[in-house]
Amino acid sequence: MSVVLPAQAVQALQPLTVLIAAPGLSGVIATVEARMQGRRGPRVLQPYFDLAKLFRKESMAPIGASWFFLTAPAVAIVCYLTVPLLIPVLTTFGLPLGYMGDILGGGFLLALGSFCVAVAAAESGGPYAQLGASRSKTFGAITEPVMLFVVFTVALVTTTDLPYVQAATVRSSAEQIIRPAHLLASVAPFLVILYETARIPVETHTGTNEFGMIEEARLFEHSGPYLALLKWGSAMKQLILYTILIDVFLAPWGLSSSTEAGAVGVAILALLGKSVLLGCVVATIDNTFAKLRLFKITEFVAAAFLLAVLAVFTLYLGGG
Repeated sequence: MSVVLPAQAVQALQPLTVLIAAPGLSGVIATVEARMQGRRGPRVLQPYFDLAKLFRKESMAPIGASWFFLTAPAVAIVCYLTVPLLIPVLTTFGLPLGYMGDILGGGFLLALGSFCVAVAAAESGGPYAQLGASRSKTFGAITEPVMLFVVFTVALVTTTDLPYVQAATVRSSAEQIIRPAHLLASVAPFLVILYETARIPVETHTGTNEFGMIEEARLFEHSGPYLALLKWGSAMKQLILYTILIDVFLAPWGLSSSTEAGAVGVAILALLGKSVLLGCVVATIDNTFAKLRLFKITEFVAAAFLLAVLAVFTLYLGGG
């Protein structure tokens, strides 16, 4: 006899799955990248050991930093934990809080978390942290409108901006995936995800080269548990973006259609498997393409914007 979980318990499992699995996904990607480069690389579980070490260390704050400097990591974590409540992480249907916001609201929450981290870095007074914050917000002003336009494009294709309904539209028929408008609208967020997760076009994800640092530079002045929260939040943001791309745009299969414990467990494994597969694709791209110069980011993001525009034209010209 199968065990049926309360809807509230499955609801809590969605952010909990993202919280626990996010560092592991980063570890898998780091290992794959190392093997592609002919190195042994770190252990898959190394991010968990790094977080545990940081949580045991002393935390310090720059002289003159306000209370927001120490509050921002926690605010960012809360923002990232709220998004899994709005998107199909484990189930095909909306749970009690599943319809309290659409995919646009989830995008705003991700942007809010990134904004808080950038403000904390800017007020630290550290030159590299301020440099990373400045770059982050400069290019964020370009990438965020692209994401908004992609959301509107997908809303035109599926006639809604609710992620559960969008995923149901894709699941309804295999023909939905290969529609030109849907394919173009799916490639655009994938390009933005490459930038948002610091994989391409200019930044080495784990590097310390100040000429290309964006994501890593913002964390320079934080230490101890606060640095751990920021690194954990960065890994969570990566997994959330992967989940949106997989379970809303490309492959919304493997999700549970009920709250039975067995089906929910399969959904967790399916999410992890699809995320690891997408992570391997991203790692391949990261190691295959040469890094671009910093000012080329605008051209890279412009390509994503043009794909979204082409999706709209294709939709109205009969390819949707």
